[in-house]
Amino acid sequence: MSETAQNGFEGLLREALSPVEPPADLVVRLESALQSITELAADELEAWELSAMRDPRNWARPAAALVVGSVAGAALVLLRARRRAQQDVSRGGIADGARETAGRALKDLSRETRRLLGER
Repeated sequence: MSETAQNGFEGLLREALSPVEPPADLVVRLESALQSITELAADELEAWELSAMRDPRNWARPAAALVVGSVAGAALVLLRARRRAQQDVSRGGIADGARETAGRALKDLSRETRRLLGER
């Protein structure tokens, strides 16, 4: 391969692989989508009666709602905790060490989980 072709190829690769900034409202849209998925899954689980659960053929929808709702809820908790941690860092509240950072992250996760479960 000639030198100019290689430089052109590397330039194209560099341009194609350059970082892209996400839209400013991406976090808000993602949070609202996860919130609605969590609520829909909870509504689906509330709609099922225990008497219908005796037949294993009826287990698919509640099981899917449980899995999808749990994953969406966990992602929502992590997203909110991460946003709060970033706000703390931007305010100058940087943790002293790894232990303090982990403790703060666990507190944020438990607070967000309680807040989500309290909303229902």
